[in-house]
Amino acid sequence: MAYPRSFFGLLLTGFTVVALPLVGALAYSAWNTERLADQSRIAVFSASQAARASRSLVNRIGSIERMAQQIAVLDDPEIEADYLRVHHSFRQVADELLLLPLDESQLEALNKTVEGEQALFDLLNAQPRRKLDPKAISRQTGELAENAYEVLAISYLVADREVGRLRASAETVQRRLILLVIFGTAVALAIVLALTRYIARPISQLDAAIRQLGGADFEHAITVRGPEDLQTLGERLDWLRRRLAELEAEKNRFLRHLSHELKTPLTALREGAELLNDQVGGPLAPPQRQVVGIMRDNSVKLQRLIEDLLDYQRALHAAASLMPRSVALDALVREVAVGHELAMRAKQQQLVLKADKATVEADPEKLRSILDNLLGNAVKFTPAGGTITVLAGVSAGEAVIDVIDSGPGVPAEERESIFDSFFRGRAKAHGRVEGTGLGLAIAREFTEAHGGRISVVSETSGGHFRVKLPRKARQLEAA
Repeated sequence: MAYPRSFFGLLLTGFTVVALPLVGALAYSAWNTERLADQSRIAVFSASQAARASRSLVNRIGSIERMAQQIAVLDDPEIEADYLRVHHSFRQVADELLLLPLDESQLEALNKTVEGEQALFDLLNAQPRRKLDPKAISRQTGELAENAYEVLAISYLVADREVGRLRASAETVQRRLILLVIFGTAVALAIVLALTRYIARPISQLDAAIRQLGGADFEHAITVRGPEDLQTLGERLDWLRRRLAELEAEKNRFLRHLSHELKTPLTALREGAELLNDQVGGPLAPPQRQVVGIMRDNSVKLQRLIEDLLDYQRALHAAASLMPRSVALDALVREVAVGHELAMRAKQQQLVLKADKATVEADPEKLRSILDNLLGNAVKFTPAGGTITVLAGVSAGEAVIDVIDSGPGVPAEERESIFDSFFRGRAKAHGRVEGTGLGLAIAREFTEAHGGRISVVSETSGGHFRVKLPRKARQLEAA
């Protein structure tokens, strides 16, 4: 589905699409309300027409009854003319009632009344005129009056029926509107969910791109699909990625050149200090020996810092070229721990080692470097007489290594940046020279190269680093 040109247009389109089912439901409700109002008007009109016509019919029946009794006794042409006018008026009212929506019983009562009135009219106007029986006329007009009152009940029946029909229509409309509200709400919610994913997709891509840059991943291109303004923002982020990659390459190149340029004169300086210390050029006075000792110690320190820089550069390149094989995790952990025994003994530190028998597909040298950096970091920051705990085993199909010390720990605000290159936190080492801040960065590079992850565990009071590695290395899985 194509995106609008701007993010504002995307939001406007989204609101419009969400509003469509609600507007449709509102229009349908208005149409049903109008239709129900029309039915109400028709029902009221039919009921009023029935009531008016029925009363008019009863009134004419009363007039017919009086005139019929007079005609039976008197032979008055004027009365006969009035009766003829009342008869025609009666037929007009009866025809109006026949136009109403009557049911079968109501229609039968009306027809019976009309037929009775017509029979009485034929009897009174029969030719040649014969003598009429007043009692028979009275009985016939009485029956006609009874029929007329039965017709009068038609109006009430018509009104009741229209009211019942109107109530049924109202209940039907109410049920339909309830179903429409439920259905319209469900459709609107479904559209909202779909549009949320549709609208949030470019935003999540921007968020992922920013996280990618924050994680120093400059290899993968940044692509944002969405409105043109967000695509432009994605292109700028990709330009920033390329620029940061160039700066990272320039930084690495500078460090390599600097390390090599410093290493050659430093070697000569260190060798000269060693020769002076060995008194090759002649005996030294105690103050001179002290100066030479300071020169030798600082040259060793400087050489170690330069070698750390070179090791870090080699680590960045070596992370991309693993040579995995089956490694006994417990044996490797014990072997690395042995290499730190002297340093621990010098600081009277206690080592607690719990390594389960397990194998893992990994590059042994790089895994050794991970453990060596973590354990060396623990020795450096654990105070004299402290405890260092190393746990190794398998959990949920992963190899898990925990290095725990009783040092000051890692502050919460430094738990992410502590794995960055050249980062040194607030905590101070105990009895050791400050490092370059590359050990944990190298450990992270090698861990991620294996497809694993390294993190700081916050539940422990001291420092607690955890490494998780897949049982199968990436290269072997791809093979």
